[in-house]
Amino acid sequence: PVEITALLASEETPPVGEEPIEWMLLSSVQVETAEQAEEMLRWYMVRWQVEIFFRILKDGCKIEKLQLEHEERIEAAISLYMIIAWRILFLTTLGKECPELPCSVVFDDEEWKAACIVARRKVIQNQPPSLNEMIRIVAGFGGFIGRKGDGFPGPKTLWIGLQRVHDFALAIQCQKEMDV
Repeated sequence: PVEITALLASEETPPVGEEPIEWMLLSSVQVETAEQAEEMLRWYMVRWQVEIFFRILKDGCKIEKLQLEHEERIEAAISLYMIIAWRILFLTTLGKECPELPCSVVFDDEEWKAACIVARRKVIQNQPPSLNEMIRIVAGFGGFIGRKGDGFPGPKTLWIGLQRVHDFALAIQCQKEMDV
């Protein structure tokens, strides 16, 4: 027999005219206090971010298609891809939470300048665009159309767009080296 804890959670402030949503969470973790119940709810709330992270790792970075023979190389590749997946998830989250930050907080000069050049956006006196604008530029390279009702770009358009931005920035670096 397995002991489980059932925790019933209810939405505190549902939309006007709507019934509150309820969740029944089942866990093997024992819950005896209100603080422990709140902690379990926080775990549950983070679960979706974890799901997105592993989707980026699996579908975006394609870690399941790695064909490396040595354990050390597999671990090194997965470690690198985890950083990439984290960056994409971080960009998605930060872009929603802090859209007015300058994009230079998370993008190198070569990255944002290259993206602006290719997207034919005017760079004003080396001032980086806002994070929101840059994310939309990057996502546009990944297929995001940006229509009125499209909402915020998702991780998939960002991972595709970031690959292209990396290539654009690399091309600019190569051009600089050729000019020397």
